[in-house]
Amino acid sequence: MMSGKTPLAALVAAALILAAGGMRAAHAALIDEVQVYTDDINAPGEFGLELHLNTTPKGRSTPDYPGEVVPHHGWRLTPEFSWGIAPNWEAGLYLPASRDANGNTELAGAKVRLKWLPVKPAEGEAGWFFGANGELSRLKERFSQSRTSAELRIMSGWRNSDWLVAVNPVFGWSLSDGLRSSTADLSFGTKIARTVAPGIALGIEYYADAGTTSHPTLRDQAQTLYGAIDAELGKWSINFGVGRGLTHSADKLTVKTIVGVPF
Repeated sequence: MMSGKTPLAALVAAALILAAGGMRAAHAALIDEVQVYTDDINAPGEFGLELHLNTTPKGRSTPDYPGEVVPHHGWRLTPEFSWGIAPNWEAGLYLPASRDANGNTELAGAKVRLKWLPVKPAEGEAGWFFGANGELSRLKERFSQSRTSAELRIMSGWRNSDWLVAVNPVFGWSLSDGLRSSTADLSFGTKIARTVAPGIALGIEYYADAGTTSHPTLRDQAQTLYGAIDAELGKWSINFGVGRGLTHSADKLTVKTIVGVPF
């Protein structure tokens, strides 16, 4: 059942969708979060903290635009703070930081998000899940060609005690002057995981750019496949993965981890 705050969700989603009419597809931006969203959500009043850390031992070394910090030999660390604000609702704040190949370290900016998950199986039961996550970001131009951007992520999938399957279509828009258009960037994240022991699952994660909503295509787009492990260690959670670029436009090797820190 939807909470009493559902009208707010409708307004947020509508604002993002309507704004697309005056935006251009998002351009190169800091890849600070490598994750497929599933049915995780904080209970009302519950705080959460995840640390996203990823590095690119073999990646793109040529800037997509003048002054861009490239991923090759770079590190990205992003604390993600979250708070359950109502049943099926969660707010979040990201504070991404970057260290480039020359050892320069700086904060990249900030992102805020609002997650809505109206469909979710009961704890320990099998079932479908479905929801949406809206995000607004403000980053330095060195990390995003469009300093202000918006994202709408659809979360969908199914799980039982042995298997998890999740698919995330993601729509991204630029909000900065001079970068607006009527189309959105389109990308996908997919995760398939198998529980192999209590609290441990092995699987794959696949991320693919897919052009824009007006010209969807996988040709010449970045595609990356990760082997991943998820582990629950008491109150701690860990997602660790090694990704291999499948196309010439993707970074050849990326290592990522997400650590859920208990309060």
